[in-house]
Amino acid sequence: MVSRSIRRRLVAVAAVGSLLLTACTTGADSTDEATVVDDGCIPLVVATSSEKVNLMDDLGAAFKQSPEHAGVGQCVTVRPVNVASGKAAKYLSASTKEWALGADSAPAVWSPASTVWTDRVASIAGAQIVDGAESFTKTPVVFGIPESMAKALGYPDKKITMADIHDLIVDPQGWGSVGKSMWGSFKIAKTNPNTSTTGLSMLLMQAYAAAGKTKDLTVADVKAAQDFSRDFESGAIHYGDTTGKVLQNLADKLTGGGSSYVSAVALEETSLYNYNIGNPDSHTVQPGEVLTPPSEKLVAIYPQGGSMWSDNPVVALNAAWVSADQKKAAKAFVSFLHTKAAQELLPRYGFRPLDDSVDASQSLNSSVGINVDEPTTTLPQPAPEVVSAAIEQWTQIRKPSAILQLMDVSGSMAEDVGDGTSRLDGAIQGATTTLSDVRSTDEIGVWAFTTGIQDTVDGKTLDGIAVVRPFGPLGGDKEALRTDIEDLAHARRGGTPLYDALSQAYDYMLGHAESGRINAIVVLSDGEDTDSVTQLDSLIQKINADQAEGSNDKPVRIFAIAYSQSADVDALRILARASGGQVFDATDPTQIAETFQSVMNNF
Repeated sequence: MVSRSIRRRLVAVAAVGSLLLTACTTGADSTDEATVVDDGCIPLVVATSSEKVNLMDDLGAAFKQSPEHAGVGQCVTVRPVNVASGKAAKYLSASTKEWALGADSAPAVWSPASTVWTDRVASIAGAQIVDGAESFTKTPVVFGIPESMAKALGYPDKKITMADIHDLIVDPQGWGSVGKSMWGSFKIAKTNPNTSTTGLSMLLMQAYAAAGKTKDLTVADVKAAQDFSRDFESGAIHYGDTTGKVLQNLADKLTGGGSSYVSAVALEETSLYNYNIGNPDSHTVQPGEVLTPPSEKLVAIYPQGGSMWSDNPVVALNAAWVSADQKKAAKAFVSFLHTKAAQELLPRYGFRPLDDSVDASQSLNSSVGINVDEPTTTLPQPAPEVVSAAIEQWTQIRKPSAILQLMDVSGSMAEDVGDGTSRLDGAIQGATTTLSDVRSTDEIGVWAFTTGIQDTVDGKTLDGIAVVRPFGPLGGDKEALRTDIEDLAHARRGGTPLYDALSQAYDYMLGHAESGRINAIVVLSDGEDTDSVTQLDSLIQKINADQAEGSNDKPVRIFAIAYSQSADVDALRILARASGGQVFDATDPTQIAETFQSVMNNF
């Protein structure tokens, strides 16, 4: 493949010693770091959703060989940067003078997953910012279900509806209603509609199904769908920015055969494709990297009532940070994406081409769980006010949460990260700026951990723990909680008994976990464990035993923030994934607020 070989040559040149520019990351489990050579070319940053980073990399290389590139008059180097669609929309709506993630990653081209987001920016910041946004590829929103589970539902012969999925979620028998009681309840993975196109599309598909419509969805329809959609949300294991982390967890779980983690994942078809070829988190595949397909593939279930499509627009941005040369290069690149040369690359990355003369079935077929003849019904994108109504409704109907925040206050948290700010200052800021995401009906508690302290909870002495805020319903206590978290600035500083703290927090949450809500521990640590009696293997065994003992109707999931280069990322990743949770990378402490937001998007 010509563009792959071009990229390998570019990377090889970079390795010899050329200046590298590194893409910004947003607290993801795996970091998508795009690099380009400082070769005197115009640097063209493309902000794109995670599943298109690999694609944009190759499209950028192919662009250099195109007539469109020649027409620019200067060479252009495309640099894809992974930014969730909803986040990019938020940044562009807030300001077109400065890019929130820093000047080095300020995009000249934006390609979110759906025109929902370009329309949203146009309605808030003005149409001129995203003038000319136009789809260049598409992918339907589907349910990805492990093949053995799909066959239990009648796949591939039976057509499955949104109502069928709804009924499986609310049925007390769960999988037992189709003769598979050993699989437990029917659980789904959904992303946060505030940041994720898939999450938003699935929310709208729920409203379409409840209304019995295939077009002309209204605000009144969304309101009438509230109970139906609430039932759907009750089956969610947790939320998040992207499906990548969920799919990575699923791949890990299926290694041993079978899964009690999740029954169905709401995702774009292209993400299902990536999962089945061995790239579950849709990370940037490096030259020479070998992908290993999962032990059991996911198959795409296209709801009979219709699917929405992620239409993947692309636009040359009219933002203050885009220079005249970059704007010219951006328009040329956008034009190139509609050529046949570009369209022929799309199926190799799991995307459907807009050019009907391109045969997608060579890449998209049953071997990767895809049927290019589906979906037979397309649900149109509703009006912006309908989209807004659905997002506002979701904040009220989403699955309730019970969160215990576990904060490292050890001596290393006093380290300066610039401008006289310590790591602990940053952690406090991150924790307090996301309090708006916690509803009054959610339960929350905050514990600090270090050596030389202890506290009593439920009559039990906890070593290395100080209760900052007792676990319980937030109610109208948000400002008091903010003050409690800010008081951490005066905490005693000692060692890092990470495993002891996590073990005690996990036991506590097991005792307070309830079905019907997301039970979670959010742990932040900036270093390796130094002072625990508990061993890592013992803690992992405890979590695995809990997962195996049939308590998955109310699992406790660990969401870990690796805070600083000294954090034990590997240990935190193992612990998080064992529980069905996730790890978030904040090894750059300046990104802690962004990382906390990514964590809170799960609840």
